[in-house]
Amino acid sequence: MNFKSILASLALSLALALPAFASEPVDINTADATTLAEGLNGIGLSKAEAIVASRTENGPFASADDLANVKGIGVKTVERNRDMIVLGGPKARVAAARKTKADDAE
Repeated sequence: MNFKSILASLALSLALALPAFASEPVDINTADATTLAEGLNGIGLSKAEAIVASRTENGPFASADDLANVKGIGVKTVERNRDMIVLGGPKARVAAARKTKADDAE
């Protein structure tokens, strides 16, 4: 094999292996800033710290869409990460139920 075919073979192998390196879903209600930054696309450490601060100040997120309320995070970032975002913990379920009841009352 010549150098070009070895390089092409290596590139193809890496391209096919990328899905194997996909991140695990991230629980935005329990993950620390480092986990958020590593697991979500377009979220660096400062935005991840803003997520944690928002969660600490306002309570758990009721939906992934609530991330768009965090300064520096827009709807496009939420959409890009929607498949990687999970909501966990009993507090999150209570908050989601309250939000649903409030929305229904309107």
